[in-house]
Amino acid sequence: MPLYSLLLLTVLGLGSPIWLFRMATSGRYRRGLAGRLGFVPAAMRDRDSRRTMWVHAVSVGEVLAAAELVGRFSERHGDWAIAISTTTEAGQRLARQRFPAAAVFYLPLDFAVLVRRYLRVLRPRLLVLMESELWPNLLREAERSGTRIAVVNARISDRSFPRYLRLRRLWRPILRPVSLFLAQGDETAARLRAIGVPGAKVRVSGNLKYDLRDTPETAMVERLRCALAPGTRLLVAGSTLEYEEAQMLRAWRRIAAAAPGARLLLAPRHPDRFAAVAALVEAEGFRVQRASELADGAVLEDGAVVVLDTIGDLAAVYGLGAAAFVGGSLAPAGGHNPLEPARFGVPVVMGPHVANFREIVQLLQAEGGIRILAPGEDLAAALSGMLRGDAAARELGQRGQAVMRAQAGAAERAVDALDELLAEGAGR
Repeated sequence: MPLYSLLLLTVLGLGSPIWLFRMATSGRYRRGLAGRLGFVPAAMRDRDSRRTMWVHAVSVGEVLAAAELVGRFSERHGDWAIAISTTTEAGQRLARQRFPAAAVFYLPLDFAVLVRRYLRVLRPRLLVLMESELWPNLLREAERSGTRIAVVNARISDRSFPRYLRLRRLWRPILRPVSLFLAQGDETAARLRAIGVPGAKVRVSGNLKYDLRDTPETAMVERLRCALAPGTRLLVAGSTLEYEEAQMLRAWRRIAAAAPGARLLLAPRHPDRFAAVAALVEAEGFRVQRASELADGAVLEDGAVVVLDTIGDLAAVYGLGAAAFVGGSLAPAGGHNPLEPARFGVPVVMGPHVANFREIVQLLQAEGGIRILAPGEDLAAALSGMLRGDAAARELGQRGQAVMRAQAGAAERAVDALDELLAEGAGR
């Protein structure tokens, strides 16, 4: 670990001019800096003696998945305290909304001295890492403190697997402190075993993203609902990236002509691009309505494009849609979660780049519950058909919703496994 810490320090040192510039020019990079440097928030220092589960969830998607796990765990263990760490600002904001009673903080940089500060304050009985967050010093120091460690909703992507495989001799000692890996599917379980995780530590519990519960309706969602005139068909383009917004706006001219009275809502993936996307909408010749500026009683204007410039609302906003496009999929970025709109029975369209959710997409495709565009396929034609709300579009949405319901249960299975892990630790 000393070599790893030295390499981490070297990388941070080499990158410090860039980070200092970004901190000087953007508040995004200053927020949470003290916590990342190991300064435990004052509100966390005066903690009670309850047993604690520390859950680390990188960003919005992991926080949403963790919400199902934490909810089920708390139903069984109401006397436990919950602590939630995130890496991104968007994840931090959503975690504070979803876990108002929990200690929510930024994950410290992975240096042993910084990690120990949080472990001394939290004294967790259980550390749960969501998906693929494997920080060597965090794992080692948590094990030294007597904390049981589990990786839940574990996944190894197609892109990462070759690197893990080449460096499996290095990864074996790093992963040794983890007592339990709960994999999303058989493929990830096989990959974990291939990189040296003992088979006894690996289980398949399913994907927590199938267990998304009804999302609490926020004031923003209610304003948008009221702003939709009766009969208005809304296209929700969620988690979009820079290239995709331009593509969507160009397609929207034809879509709007084919589906009179329809409206478009763009929800950029990254909060720091909200203003840029609003400017792009205007540059393309459309009026823009920023969701954050909608007053109570406002209506969505004819010919305007709505920009959802808030955090934590998209999952529920999908439920207002007549159709959904899920971003990160027109360019080779791997795609985002199609289950968020599918759970409402909304027909879902994605581009061809879906590697990050390949297993989910394959299952949805096999059941006729999603439309994946071929490379170069006409985006406007595909989405126009969905917005018309014909029988084929309705069936697509219903099939997607049925797949999600059939695959539910991962959260319950995960909590069962965590209970076994805790009982095993108590026995020792």
